Amino acid sequence: MTLRRQIATAVAAISVLVAVAVGLLVHQAMVRQHVDQARGSALTALDAALGSFERNEDLTGGGRRQAAVDDPALPARLRALVAEGRRGSLLAQGPEGESVWAAVPVRSDGEVLSVRIDFAQDRQAIADLDRIILLAVVASVFITVLAGVLVADRISRRLRTAATAARGIAAGRTDTRIGELVDGRDEVADLAAAVDLMSRELHRRLEDEQRFTADVAHELRTPLTGLVTAAELLPPGRPTQLVQNRVQALRALVEDLLEVSRLDADVELPDLSAVPLERAVRRTVALTGLEVEVEMAADASVRTDLRRLDRILGNLLLNADRHGGGPILLHVDGHRLTVRDHGPGFPDELLRDGPQRFRTSVRERGRGHGLGLTIAQGHTRVIGATLTFTNHPTGGAVAILHLPTAPAPDPDPAPDEDPSP
Repeated sequence: MTLRRQIATAVAAISVLVAVAVGLLVHQAMVRQHVDQARGSALTALDAALGSFERNEDLTGGGRRQAAVDDPALPARLRALVAEGRRGSLLAQGPEGESVWAAVPVRSDGEVLSVRIDFAQDRQAIADLDRIILLAVVASVFITVLAGVLVADRISRRLRTAATAARGIAAGRTDTRIGELVDGRDEVADLAAAVDLMSRELHRRLEDEQRFTADVAHELRTPLTGLVTAAELLPPGRPTQLVQNRVQALRALVEDLLEVSRLDADVELPDLSAVPLERAVRRTVALTGLEVEVEMAADASVRTDLRRLDRILGNLLLNADRHGGGPILLHVDGHRLTVRDHGPGFPDELLRDGPQRFRTSVRERGRGHGLGLTIAQGHTRVIGATLTFTNHPTGGAVAILHLPTAPAPDPDPAPDEDPSP
């Protein structure tokens, strides 16, 4: 149940309970008031009838009052009370409807003088009041629930706005500020201010990390160039070959760091063009020099940056070869490319959080600086594609690249054709 429904349900339940409790209290008070008034009227009429009885006058009254001696309809409880020599009154249901009785003994031989007052009008007045109370309860509950829904909707809308902005921060838009979207000075505004503070601190740390990475790469590039030149001047031999291999690995690492810093700065712009996918895929596979089983289910023309596509697909294939196990399969189906190896699969941290630079925490996937998949994901973002990682049910890591489609390019006119009319 959403927060809005929880608040609305709580407000509705509380308003119903309060309205019903108040209605019951008012009902009981009005019933008690009418009964007390009817009993007072009955006792007053009984006194008047007793005076008329002692003067031997006619006891017949008009309207709601009916006086009689030894009335057979007198309730048994009231008759038993009078038999003890006391007077009293009682609200009881009889053959003629609900009535208020008052009785008193008049002679030693057990005669009882009683007065009956019809209670139907009072009961009708109580019923009318109950209807008014019911309407008031329904109206108050409706108004209260409506007000609660409006308040809950405002709170929920502000929280949803804050949650959307927080998800944007988690997606990398650390310059987003929730306080600009959430107004007010309540707890929600306090939460937005706290998230903004966290976002600013996170943004500052990310900028520091990106700046440090770029500075380190640039500082290493100049002495590394001299080191590469010096390594090439060494005399041939096994030690020279080892030094040159390590220098080239260090050079590749520095180039990767520079590439990551450019991707982090969001200054990269793609050079998009319509590219036949099959030709581009086979070209990339040939550049990697790996043994890859290519399956072409359907060819397509994609609008992408060919250089960045080479970088993405090449890094996926190299990662599968370095950390996975053969055979390496590349399945192309339209604008979807799937790279699968038969190794231990991607670690749970990568599946949950995505590629993380400088992290290769699973020993069986080998060692490395963890920049290959990070760079692939960065270039994927630049060209407007999507890259997902999963593990195959029977084993092996699976990377799926979805490229945007593009219309087929218009054919170029033949050289001997005159394009002018």
